Amino acid sequence: MQYNPGSNSSSVNLLHVQAAGPRDSLHYVWSSIGAPAVLLVATQSPSSALRVNWSQLLSANPAGAVWIDPPDSVVYSTAVAFTKLFEFSEAKPLGKLFYPTYDLAEFSWDSLNHTLNHTALTAELRGVPATDPTGSFSNGSLEFRVTAYEAAGRAQRLPSLLHTADSSQLEFVLAGVAPRGNRSRFVLEVATVEEAGAVRRLRSQRSIDDEYTPTIFEVLSLVAESQNSSSMLGFLQWKATAYGSRSPRREDGIQCRAQGLQEANWSLPTSSIIQAYFGDSLGSTCTISALNVSFGGEEGEVYQEKRYLSWSVLLGFGEPPRDSFSPLVISITAVALGTPLAMLLLGSCLVLLAQRRRYSEYEPIN
Repeated sequence: MQYNPGSNSSSVNLLHVQAAGPRDSLHYVWSSIGAPAVLLVATQSPSSALRVNWSQLLSANPAGAVWIDPPDSVVYSTAVAFTKLFEFSEAKPLGKLFYPTYDLAEFSWDSLNHTLNHTALTAELRGVPATDPTGSFSNGSLEFRVTAYEAAGRAQRLPSLLHTADSSQLEFVLAGVAPRGNRSRFVLEVATVEEAGAVRRLRSQRSIDDEYTPTIFEVLSLVAESQNSSSMLGFLQWKATAYGSRSPRREDGIQCRAQGLQEANWSLPTSSIIQAYFGDSLGSTCTISALNVSFGGEEGEVYQEKRYLSWSVLLGFGEPPRDSFSPLVISITAVALGTPLAMLLLGSCLVLLAQRRRYSEYEPIN
């Protein structure tokens, strides 16, 4: 993990996380220059390196300021940006009442270097609006918590996402922010960038196994697929829940919904890490898609009570991890289904035996 590689300034945030293998390497580049975003690059060289031209990156035209050396080692690159936070309330009988949008590109962010933990491979990016006329952020903040992994495993905190060594987890946290309505609900806008030859699709997978995330039976994946084949290139994966507590429990669950993936006809905020890497191809060959993730049920009162919201999402390369049925669930299912089946088979056998036996009250004459 490197903070602002090649620069001694702490006025901006750029975190480079690299995973090196025997024949390839993976790069995650997190930044709050412009809208908070992460650049994901897979290379076929174990010694590939991130290069940054800082003067150009912080200029009005940052295109080409970020690249991977050697350039021909790059086999796949994509980016994810968290652009806007919407807030609305259910105002009956008028319907939804939307408040002014929080543009995350206009937030002021604390130095990420203060929270960087090289041992735990974690970092926190905390910010507030540059201008806050309503004072909603006077006692609160918006945070993005990054966790990298060295091996496969499962997160200890709910929703206990299953991860691999090729993936990283991001936790979106809204803490202490005063809602502007009595029944406020929040929506986070997530944008993705794909180069030519790749397309994003939203998938939903349901399972009866909720051992690790109680009462949650749906996993959502925003996967990048190759147009020439069915192979998966990268993914975002999350469970259909958020939580309203710093120490989440089952009863702290908040409903989480994905409101459809659409091709975006707008451009990403200028001076972002994404524009610095993709350059002019953003407006020509690249495809920009946007997805809204909403938090809160129809009542929208969970955040109103605790003023805390956390949502975890896994980012990585290749296919997203899949949970297999645990031995506990398999044994419970076997007992639940096997006992009635065994009783049915036993009853059928007894009926057949009873039908074969002949009873008579008369004795034979001879």
